[in-house]
Amino acid sequence: MTEIQTSLFPPRTVSELVEDIKNLNKEIQDLYCLDEIPWILGYSGGKDSGTVVQLVWNAIAELAPEKRTKKIYVITTDTLVENPIVSAWVRKSLELMKSAAEAQELPIEPHLLYPDIKDTFWVNLIGKGYPSPRHRFRWCTERLKIQPSNRFVRDVVRANGEVILVLGTRKAESVKRATSMEKHEVGRVSDRLNHNSSSLKSLLYHSPSLPNSLIYSPIQDWRTDEVWIYLNQWQNPWGNSNKDLFTMYRGATADNECPLVIDTSTPSCGSSRFGCWVCTMVNQDKSMEAMIQNDEEKEWMQPLLDIRNELDVEDDYDRRDFRRIWGNVQLFERNVDDQTSVEPVPGPYTKYWREHWLRRVLEAQTQTRRTAPLEMRDITLITQDELSEIRRIWLEEKHEFDDSLLRIYEEVTGESFQDIRPGAERKLLGTDEWEVLQEICNDEMHLELMAKLLDTERQFHVKSRRGVYEKLDKCFESSSRSKEDAIQNAHEKRDLKNAVVEGDIDKVKQLSWASMKFPSPKVDDANE
Repeated sequence: MTEIQTSLFPPRTVSELVEDIKNLNKEIQDLYCLDEIPWILGYSGGKDSGTVVQLVWNAIAELAPEKRTKKIYVITTDTLVENPIVSAWVRKSLELMKSAAEAQELPIEPHLLYPDIKDTFWVNLIGKGYPSPRHRFRWCTERLKIQPSNRFVRDVVRANGEVILVLGTRKAESVKRATSMEKHEVGRVSDRLNHNSSSLKSLLYHSPSLPNSLIYSPIQDWRTDEVWIYLNQWQNPWGNSNKDLFTMYRGATADNECPLVIDTSTPSCGSSRFGCWVCTMVNQDKSMEAMIQNDEEKEWMQPLLDIRNELDVEDDYDRRDFRRIWGNVQLFERNVDDQTSVEPVPGPYTKYWREHWLRRVLEAQTQTRRTAPLEMRDITLITQDELSEIRRIWLEEKHEFDDSLLRIYEEVTGESFQDIRPGAERKLLGTDEWEVLQEICNDEMHLELMAKLLDTERQFHVKSRRGVYEKLDKCFESSSRSKEDAIQNAHEKRDLKNAVVEGDIDKVKQLSWASMKFPSPKVDDANE
């Protein structure tokens, strides 16, 4: 029991909870019938969101059929890297909801949302080389969670003008959550029994990021034990088993779930049972560890946990490029053991490590498909669409025309990768040409430059030559210098900038002459 629950939300008797549920039932019905604004229920498959969907379901089911006119959407975002046990639970839940809603003639419509392929975890990490997420570079939440749900919400708003988001957020979860909810409150939630239009509207919160969207949190004042009492004592109306949900929670140590994420103020769910299995926002995935430890039937998930732990390396500079993703060297002051040094900001994973992560994920997928229970044998850790997009990025954006994805896929799976992307197999350069380049070039930077130049020319082979010289110029800007020269040049520029700011004319002159050692390479230089 947390301190905020004890101090702000004292325990209630069962009879008091029952009375509150009756009042909530009437409140939900009155708020539903108040206007024509559609509802969107955020559902993660966990205890809090499940409680809210169950409360709304039961309340609406008691209304007369002619009053059930307003659409209720139940949305879940699948990041494609969800804990597989929970992902299977959620999919089953949504299927049951759809069937039960049709049978009971309820206006409840479940939707399973996905991020765009270009935004998925593996496309960004393996394809582009983004490092595993950290608090200072939390690139995953916006792409995987916020954008899919917000896109759905905005579509409903465009069609209807407004929307009410019904969420399972509770103030007792944390002081931060309570403060955030109170900050966006429209009015005082003081009298839940006075069901006139004004007091009903005071139950809603402004969404901090979505225009024309209000938030309704019916269990905002509930404690965790009250949530479990409700789920264990009130039968699930769409045919799922709340007892199984409780068993799933009991199988791990964490007790929070991943809520519907609609903005960056929502806490990351990395420390929860219902987070992503690849999440490195916390020190360790205690929930998956506990699932594997507590249940022999879940030992098949060990390869996933191994990948997650291998990704979770704080100092991974040796795995990453010395340049940022756009090809420039950027410096920062680093303090280690009270020793300050100016070093390059590490960029994306190198080609070696991107290929390494691809191999590891495919190996884990192949292994789990052999060892998982029969109902999980079709598990997909990385989709064919993601693999196709990764291949496109490597070929077209990184100019790695050795096309190593095909080789790695066949080596791991024993099958040939079938890329259905239009024009995917149309290419002039391949593995043979790459191997020749490797023999000719004396270092990695030379190989990289030659590959970029050749592939840039290839890309312009079937289209207008307009812009080709600018593209070639960028190849030289990012890849013509050795690592040592590129870093030294960045230091020269940094020192010159600081000298200008400090007004040190002599140093400016000195550094200006020194910078002539590192002139910006031009395409013309290659022709001499």
